[in-house]
Amino acid sequence: MKLAITLTTLALTVATSLYSGKNQDWQILFDGRSLDGWESNEETANVFSITANGALMVEGGRAHLFWLGLDQTPATFTNFELRAEVKTTQNSNSGIFFHTRFQEKGWPQYGLEAQVNSSHKDARKTGSIYALKDVLDVPPHPDDTWFEYTIRVEGKSVSICIDGTEVNSYTEPENFIPLENRPTTRLDSGTFALQAHDPKSLIYYRNIRVKPLPLTE
Repeated sequence: MKLAITLTTLALTVATSLYSGKNQDWQILFDGRSLDGWESNEETANVFSITANGALMVEGGRAHLFWLGLDQTPATFTNFELRAEVKTTQNSNSGIFFHTRFQEKGWPQYGLEAQVNSSHKDARKTGSIYALKDVLDVPPHPDDTWFEYTIRVEGKSVSICIDGTEVNSYTEPENFIPLENRPTTRLDSGTFALQAHDPKSLIYYRNIRVKPLPLTE
């Protein structure tokens, strides 16, 4: 009996260790319960809220919600894989910024934007790396249905997947010349931000998590 208990305890310890190891790489940014670690620039107040079922609702005028970090999860990322579940509604627009930094108002000037848009009039649809390499006119998902958005950055390369299928990829050229109106739109390092685009847009996010990746030479 003693041996059986010892073996059972050992098995549970190993299983727990394996399970923890599997999940340690992923860091939760939004768990559906609080916005700890996030800060809105409040350009328009009260546009980010948590629904009863644990989704982050983005509705109202222009504002951006920036990840500023917690003790165990930093606010600066270079190479990473970000995953979020997203649901768009009709004629709505949003975006996930990465390699960005907090600013009090206006469209974020640093980093890149992964577009979130199925039916908004903007021709740049979900999967677009905004203004650098766009997915035009035909969205890779319908409105009113949850989908998984994956952004993976390694060095100067970005891969965008929707529900596990790559819909866009981009590599920043060695002689990259930034857009004239966006001189700091380039791959570097920084944090994440979620966009509230306009008063008529309604977007939902949930299960936002990130896995830091090793630096590349």
